Amino acid sequence: MLAQRFISRAQRRVATSLRTSSVRAQSTKSTNSPIAQDGRHEVWREGIYDHDNEPKVRRRDGTVESVEKLRGFLNYQRNPEPYRDPLERINDWEEINPVPDRDVEVAHTAIERKIQAARCMDCGTPFCQTHTGCPIHNLIPEWNNLVYQDQWDDAIDRLHSTNNFPEFTGRVCPAPCEGSCVAGLVDSPVTIKNIEYAIVDRAFRDGKITPRIPQERSGLTVAVVGSGPSGLATADQLNQKGHKVTVFERSDRIGGLLMYGIPNMKLEKETVDRRVNLLREEGIEFVTNANIGSNVDVNDLRANFDALCLCLGSTKPRDLPVPGRELKGVHFAMEFLTANQKKLLMTKEGTLESQWEKENWITAAGKNVIVIGGGDTGTDCIGTSMRHRCKSVTNFELMPQPPMERAPNNPWPQWPRVFGVDYGHAEVQAVTGKDPRVYSVMTKELIGDEDGNVKALVTQDVELTDQGPKAVEGSEKEWPADLVILSMGFVSPEDYVTKELGVDVDQRNNIHAVYGDYRTNVEGVFAGGDCRRGQSLVVWAINEGRGVADSCDEYLEQKRVDLSTTAQGQSTFANLSSLSPTI
Repeated sequence: MLAQRFISRAQRRVATSLRTSSVRAQSTKSTNSPIAQDGRHEVWREGIYDHDNEPKVRRRDGTVESVEKLRGFLNYQRNPEPYRDPLERINDWEEINPVPDRDVEVAHTAIERKIQAARCMDCGTPFCQTHTGCPIHNLIPEWNNLVYQDQWDDAIDRLHSTNNFPEFTGRVCPAPCEGSCVAGLVDSPVTIKNIEYAIVDRAFRDGKITPRIPQERSGLTVAVVGSGPSGLATADQLNQKGHKVTVFERSDRIGGLLMYGIPNMKLEKETVDRRVNLLREEGIEFVTNANIGSNVDVNDLRANFDALCLCLGSTKPRDLPVPGRELKGVHFAMEFLTANQKKLLMTKEGTLESQWEKENWITAAGKNVIVIGGGDTGTDCIGTSMRHRCKSVTNFELMPQPPMERAPNNPWPQWPRVFGVDYGHAEVQAVTGKDPRVYSVMTKELIGDEDGNVKALVTQDVELTDQGPKAVEGSEKEWPADLVILSMGFVSPEDYVTKELGVDVDQRNNIHAVYGDYRTNVEGVFAGGDCRRGQSLVVWAINEGRGVADSCDEYLEQKRVDLSTTAQGQSTFANLSSLSPTI
């Protein structure tokens, strides 16, 4: 009801003033667009010697004026920073985002950043930072305004006040904040995600992000199990509160899904290592190859630490129970992505020959690849396959193709469930000329050859009914497939840790802990992130990690008070005993 009332008020107030300029802009977009051929707003200077002053900028109505913010959302066009050219980037594993000093032809200039920040309107209720927009409640209008004012140092301070790792969210978050941007009601939303990573990348380049070493220590210790975004956020917050934190990670490198679950072209691993090294300098201890419940006894952790925080992630993948599932060449998405990332890291470090486990390598080179399941992970598998030089890649999705615009049951400020083209899809289109996605299909069976390798896949068309998706009889189709990647999401955390601890789980086998409290049924044990919430976004993992830290800190402070009270009582008793008469 609140959203509906707000929409109607916003439309009445804004639509009238927008109508004239928006219609004018739309009618002249093809002939008089403010965006020049270089992909940025057209700029104009007063003569050849006017290089000291800020240039004037072409507006949507065709006029050329200085940049201003009062009517910025009316005057300027949304212009997100483009990724690097698809035909260029599929030849390397570097980030798809342009680097300002390197990719000067596509990276936004300082004036374009200011123009995009100027589009952030002075809305009364910034839905971008509410629960529908940003789970960690980033102060988006504030740092947008600071970027407009060229106050970048203050912008990173405001950004870090709510977000531990903006260099991660600015790259991999799907930006629900933009889906709930008020400007998006009547026009296009602000390029919030672009501005976010521009702030943090500039801060790192300028040396503004340095270790924050706590001045006081509580004397209490915390073990954090899992080093994904939730675990790192938990550790960061607790360390800044003065507790001694040790993070245990079962893999050989710190970062969880940030390291092995998200490919390099989306998030370079130097970016992850940079933040981990910063946390290490701030006093956090990291232990790798520590598989709690396997080679590390969870009871030892409870005995040696004052509190235990479980940030295990949701790592049990959803399987495909069809005939032929056991064939060679059928892999879960994380198996495929992790093996690829490990090889890249070893190649870069020069340890490939000595440490590489060739039998675990999964290559798409020269193969017909089928990715079952959409979403970000499915796109990552597509992009990785393209860089392997696959023969073909097809992406199956159970649901029908989303609409081009919001459906009536998907109103603002909800996340817009509309058709979009992600980086992997664009790369396939650039090479083959067609979108790799096939909608409304389900896999019926996998067909193997005489050696037990998958060679084909049979699908059936699907129609949606009141009882859910239903296979259409007689619609079977066979697809050539040398590599099948299952990217159908994750169902729960693996249960060997929870069973050994005796932690309660819910009906989905996630760890049971109330949101906002994060305490489990076991004394001194907390849980947050995907292992509690279920598979979700990196930004939600950070939200939960911060919440776990707050709840754990409250518990530790009470524990310290109790210990102090007990010590004082024992001291008082000892003093009284010394005064007792000797018999």
